Amino acid sequence: MNRTHSFRRLILFYSCLILAFSGLAGVAQAAEAAAPVLTVNNGDNAWLLASSALVLMMTAPGLILFYGGLVRNKNVLATMMHSLVLMGLISTVWLVFGYSLAFAQGNSFFGNPLTYLFLKDVGATPNGDYARTIPHQTFMLFQLMFAIITPALISGAIAERVKFSGYILFMLLWMTLIYLPICHMMWGKGGLFNWALGGKVPVLDFAGGTVVHISSGASALVLALLLGKRDGYPREPMVPHNVVLSLVGTGLLWVGWFGFNGGSALCAGGLATSAFAATHFSAAAAAMSWMFVEWLLKGRASVLGAASGMVAGLATITPASGYVTIPAAFCIGLAGGMVCYFAVSKLKAGLGYDDSLDVFGVHCVGSVTGMLMLGLLANAGVNPAIATTFMKNGAVVSLVGGTAQFMNQFIGVAFTAALGVIGTFIIFKIVDATVGMRVSQEDESIGLDLSQHGERAYNE
Repeated sequence: MNRTHSFRRLILFYSCLILAFSGLAGVAQAAEAAAPVLTVNNGDNAWLLASSALVLMMTAPGLILFYGGLVRNKNVLATMMHSLVLMGLISTVWLVFGYSLAFAQGNSFFGNPLTYLFLKDVGATPNGDYARTIPHQTFMLFQLMFAIITPALISGAIAERVKFSGYILFMLLWMTLIYLPICHMMWGKGGLFNWALGGKVPVLDFAGGTVVHISSGASALVLALLLGKRDGYPREPMVPHNVVLSLVGTGLLWVGWFGFNGGSALCAGGLATSAFAATHFSAAAAAMSWMFVEWLLKGRASVLGAASGMVAGLATITPASGYVTIPAAFCIGLAGGMVCYFAVSKLKAGLGYDDSLDVFGVHCVGSVTGMLMLGLLANAGVNPAIATTFMKNGAVVSLVGGTAQFMNQFIGVAFTAALGVIGTFIIFKIVDATVGMRVSQEDESIGLDLSQHGERAYNE
């Protein structure tokens, strides 16, 4: 069977898959038909629209520059393209069925893809289950920006050796089979973990520790192992071609993260301010802890290390930003910077995998740290809802920090990582058997800019 026929069969499989989702989620109800009249607050709406733009900025130009500067100059355009193309691909999926699969009524694992098909009934009226003071369409846009950046993070682990056609197909399947179900389970209506909407295991994840960073980081590790090491790694030096670009990208990521975490309050009130502040102080603490540990162990503090620490602090505080005090956030950042430094410098070397841009060591390890520390440090004084909202057997159950909530967080982390690992393995095998995932040795030697796109970033 040639790859053209295999690809056609895969498209047929993909179409049948969507129909299957529709049938399995057939218990869906008309989500907004009986909802009470809700009023849009223009201030809240303005903040969420601005936050949506900030989160999109994290992908372009933030992640594009951050990743682009870290690879060799023969692969810079291809690496940037991996983030850029997802802005179009994921937006299309979101429009057609993705938003519905994530946020429509359904079962514990996914929503009915037909409920909001082509964003039907997603308009100016708020959806009270998610945000009572902003248009449903604003909420949809805000969540779209998370869906775009999540698979883009994965691309850093497989940079400089992945075939573009395989990348596109993999991301299409990964979004459908891993991201959207996890999003629905953690944040969607009746999801498995959504504590505010009747989830069975009350997991706290304010802005995407599981949904974004652990799902992408665990998947990135599996992809790096399956795809194999770059030709010459680790014998040959593979230094970043332009650290300045990466530093500009780091700054844009830090600024954009205020929308990422602060916007997740879904209003312009005090909770947004608290999440904003927690985000900043965690990033600052992680940058310092990474830098000083590196300085102590290596005798010098690298610029790229400080930048990596900043990103680690942002990933670490993401799940906790709306539930912890500022001093707690600072401590979470300190821990995140140190843990991620050792994951990147020691764990990676010890296990010998080639995660090109340290997606697993920074994003997955960082957010696992943040999720578990949140289980101990969640504070009802920051977010009173966690002490009064979750019901079990007709009684209110408090989700404030302690042993019980730590175990809830552990379950959420373990489930997300397992789904990411198993799902990524299966998807990789499907894509590799159809269109292929890795470029040839000759194409890798030439560089992906020329071999995959026929262009050069720089004129020699």
